[in-house]
Amino acid sequence: MPALTRRGALGAALILPMAAQAQPAWPDRPVRFIQGFGAGGTTDIVARLMAPQMSAALGQPVVVENRPGAGGTLAANTLARANDGHTLMLLNNGFAVAAALYRTLPYDPRTDILPVAMVAQTGLVILAGPQGPKDMAELVARAKAQPGAINFATVGVGSTQHFVAEAVQTAGGFRMTHIPYRGTPAAIIALRNGEVQVVAETASAVLGQIRGGEVRALAITSGTRSPLLPEVPTVAEALGQPGFDIVTWYAIGVPAGTPPTVVARITQVAQAMHDNAELQGRLGALGLTPRAPGTPAETRAAVHAEMARWAEIVERTGMERQ
Repeated sequence: MPALTRRGALGAALILPMAAQAQPAWPDRPVRFIQGFGAGGTTDIVARLMAPQMSAALGQPVVVENRPGAGGTLAANTLARANDGHTLMLLNNGFAVAAALYRTLPYDPRTDILPVAMVAQTGLVILAGPQGPKDMAELVARAKAQPGAINFATVGVGSTQHFVAEAVQTAGGFRMTHIPYRGTPAAIIALRNGEVQVVAETASAVLGQIRGGEVRALAITSGTRSPLLPEVPTVAEALGQPGFDIVTWYAIGVPAGTPPTVVARITQVAQAMHDNAELQGRLGALGLTPRAPGTPAETRAAVHAEMARWAEIVERTGMERQ
């Protein structure tokens, strides 16, 4: 996809706001930009959209590295242990979810990792296969008639998709059986093949399959309908649950102890990306809504509030902590 790798005018647009400022020494070598999920998922897509623009602004290569597994905790542990001064991570809800789900982690999500700048957010969709239920009412009726007989797929135990699917089941008063897969493509193939009947996934990762008729979108978890899928009702509408509003967010994180000058530089680049209409247009075309980066303190507070929110969801849904 050449449009995602060229620097050109978009790179220049990111550099211009900083041209008059003294450039700090950081970075003085390539930057590793890790993310905790497989290729083809929304986190991967967002990271690869961001990387060339970050590279243009920083004057060093920014290399995306996929480290999937355990709902993003393997990647988060890699970040927490990084001591090279040139490792960043694209965090998402999975980071907050893990803090709520796992009794012990190899890192402390509150003190070992610093979320420094928000990027974007998107709703998730509840999908059915070609032979699956036509709408949420049919899904609920089938699931209530045969509790546990319907299989639903996500990108892994403890992932945001898993939590959201559990929250939807609790809201609708029905139960399905969770089948975890290692990535979005594998889950969608399983859905098309009839191995599972339902998939929970971010809208941006499956827009192509929805528009191509490969899968059917039953509902979206955000509080309002997506402008890219205006015919798809919200979960709140479909289940008669006012106030149901869950989105997944994306933020840049760094290891604790990262120098304030580096944190400030990253925040500056995040703001430049937020202000760039071309990049935001690409994200919007994928169903992502931009989020202002905010200050590092604001970002950390928002992520820690998400940890508390997901802990409450674990309690409410009765999910067993790992």
